[in-house]
Amino acid sequence: MAGTKAVVACPSLYSKILESTFPQHFSFCFAYGSGVFRQSGSDITNNMIDMIFTVEDPPAWHKENISRNPNHYSALRLLGYKTVARIQENWGAKVYFNALVPIKDAGVTIKYGVVSRSALVTDLLDWNKLYLAGRLHKPVEVIRKTSDSQLRSALQLNLHSAVHTALLMLPENFSEHEFYITISSLSYAGDFRMMFGEDKKKVHKIVEPQMESFRELYSPVINSLSDFLEVSKESGLCSQDASPVARIHHLNQLPRAPQRAVVRLWNRDSRKLRQDTEDTLRAIAYDPDCGLFLLECIKDIVSASSIQQSLKGILTAGIFKSLRYGGNKILKMIKS
Repeated sequence: MAGTKAVVACPSLYSKILESTFPQHFSFCFAYGSGVFRQSGSDITNNMIDMIFTVEDPPAWHKENISRNPNHYSALRLLGYKTVARIQENWGAKVYFNALVPIKDAGVTIKYGVVSRSALVTDLLDWNKLYLAGRLHKPVEVIRKTSDSQLRSALQLNLHSAVHTALLMLPENFSEHEFYITISSLSYAGDFRMMFGEDKKKVHKIVEPQMESFRELYSPVINSLSDFLEVSKESGLCSQDASPVARIHHLNQLPRAPQRAVVRLWNRDSRKLRQDTEDTLRAIAYDPDCGLFLLECIKDIVSASSIQQSLKGILTAGIFKSLRYGGNKILKMIKS
């Protein structure tokens, strides 16, 4: 699942960050973003490294981390590790971030999030938040592999879900570049930061330098869907079965949250006879606007989680770090 490694973000650097700084009670860890993978028009050496720690016991992990690294936290740490863990588990996308953390031994600045294994698995399978699931649609650098079979399975199913969703939104013929752009755009659809605070060309800058990493990541999924999708390695052109039968298959494979949302949206029209899930999905498959229905539902999921998580970030990072972090994002947006 790892993409092309950046020169600055080598395995020895990650080892130095993990071993010298953090509690070791985590089961899965990955790094992502412009500080890990080179993006078009960006100097990777100047970018913050983003990391995610997956833990079994958030209160215990925060207790030890606050003891070791109190300066990583905002004033929320004064309320105790149990409060920090409750904020993580009950607010926003169930991730607790500490931003703009200098790691002096490694000479880098990082932002790291903490998520429980159960919350991550739920998002990967159901897309109830489409937050970390969306980040894992793109190449990441796995720093510590998981030995948990449920999490490994959820990580793979998340990639399959991304392909089924993208195919419903794409026409019969499209380019490989469009395919990965569509997948990468899912977690940004409806994100208010894309209107104010994010680089407007962010998705293209992610995909274009990493085409080979995307191919490596999605090749097993594409091979498993050979009855529905063909990708030419020579020309980079793709063609899919766009028939209602194929659409029904993709709709049935959607994660629980967007699938239920599509059914609710379809049945909201009072002129239509209310149908059960199976009949509704079959009806949607015959509608030429099927992809648009799905996109609206994806936007609603992402919009809610991105707003909640951003408000939560003001608390977890503190006012000064939030202003600094937000200012950096706005500068990138202006430059783009």
